[in-house]
Amino acid sequence: MKQTMPQISLSNPMKLEHIKLCYRLLLDYVFSFMPIVVLTMTLLVHALRLHFSGFSPNLVLSCWMTVIPLVIIVRYMSKPGNIYLVDYACYVPPVHWRTPRGGFIEHCKFIWDERSIKFLRKILERSHIGDETCLPPSLHLSPPRQTLSDANAEVQGTMFSTIDALLKNTGLRPQDIDILVVNSGAFSPTPSLTDAIVNKYKMTSNIKSFNLTGMGCSAGLISISLARDVLRANPNSNALVFSTEVITPSFYKGTEREMLVTNCLFRVGGAAILLSNKSKERKRAKYSLLHIERTHKGDDQAYNCIFHREDSYDLHGAFLSKDLISVAGEALKTNITNLGRSVLPISEQLLFSLNFIGRKFFNLKLKPYIPNFKKAFEHFCIHAGGHPVISELQKSLNLTEDLVESSRMTLHRFGNTSSSCLWYELSYHEAKGRMKRNNRVWQIALGAGFMCNSAVWKCLRDLEAPSDGPWVSCIDRYPVKFQDLVQL
Repeated sequence: MKQTMPQISLSNPMKLEHIKLCYRLLLDYVFSFMPIVVLTMTLLVHALRLHFSGFSPNLVLSCWMTVIPLVIIVRYMSKPGNIYLVDYACYVPPVHWRTPRGGFIEHCKFIWDERSIKFLRKILERSHIGDETCLPPSLHLSPPRQTLSDANAEVQGTMFSTIDALLKNTGLRPQDIDILVVNSGAFSPTPSLTDAIVNKYKMTSNIKSFNLTGMGCSAGLISISLARDVLRANPNSNALVFSTEVITPSFYKGTEREMLVTNCLFRVGGAAILLSNKSKERKRAKYSLLHIERTHKGDDQAYNCIFHREDSYDLHGAFLSKDLISVAGEALKTNITNLGRSVLPISEQLLFSLNFIGRKFFNLKLKPYIPNFKKAFEHFCIHAGGHPVISELQKSLNLTEDLVESSRMTLHRFGNTSSSCLWYELSYHEAKGRMKRNNRVWQIALGAGFMCNSAVWKCLRDLEAPSDGPWVSCIDRYPVKFQDLVQL
């Protein structure tokens, strides 16, 4: 039976997170101003008492004019400092790594039986993946080779060339990097990938380095979240984040269908991002980080829906459960419920809260109100996990086709590059010349665990189409038009 993602209509029975949203609205927009209201009323009462006793209230009014600005200044200064996205770079694999769909199917005939090939062909036809996606050279061999050396060759080629491009574009020296965060889902060598970067670029010995593994496609935004937190604790610092997924060790050579799907979707990719909290970097920075919202669903169904394991013949690969879409929908619902109070206009938040209270507490016959996230964001970068995932997220968030264009085109050109795909999508918007000052971008990532993470960025200036990057050689061909089913 086809799995469908739960709709964000909130027509289900009352959920705890919905009550929390209303409660937080009350706290944010009423109680946050309560100290000022109480202080004002107190001073006013004293002023009236002094006035009727014949004493001039000038002193009290002077105190009022002094304390109120002081309260506002303290409130402003208590906010965390800005985190800037100075620049980023995406990996473009060599041409000889390209894996056309027809060539992939022909290559599969040396590995699998006809039944498995028929299934792979069906998945490819419905995936909306194009003929320019890439696999590492070791998987072009027959049979595919998956040694530790091959995996290291793949990740180092991806990692070093992308970081080189970022350092060249920003003019920074490796020694200018104070914080280093790397995430790679299924590949965790010793020494770690952060160790390899520090060694390669001879970074300073006091660099704060973090190596994240096993966190799937959502790990890219987890890395951004970690870098943000470390930057807040270390003023006047630069942070380098590198996100990738190593395909070599995860390629599955067995016949279980739930584990064969990833062979058709996942492709080589990587992204290097430079973050900074230095005020001088604002002039050339592209974006400012507004908010990150992380959701982790840890129940048994969510935990087991994406699992790296061995099959009955001891062949390892990534298992994708049939519950994946429904689990992703529940995680998304929780994530956007919590995110909404931070990003939606107050008018949308109040409409949602009043509608919810009316239906749940006064039994009014009202239609559930769906917040309009298009009032909060100009651009969307939805995780390019596959054609069904993009379509269900589009439907659930009530987005038009042009708002998910970057996700579909990234999937077509580069495939599912896991944690780095959001940066290819952001680069697509820039390549099309769509990023303007004060535009807001919503990145949504889904991954094993099960996790749904969001990041909200604000564009700081009008961005011209870049002269380099992953789309420079092909942007004129996009968007492409494709049918739902492409015969191979």
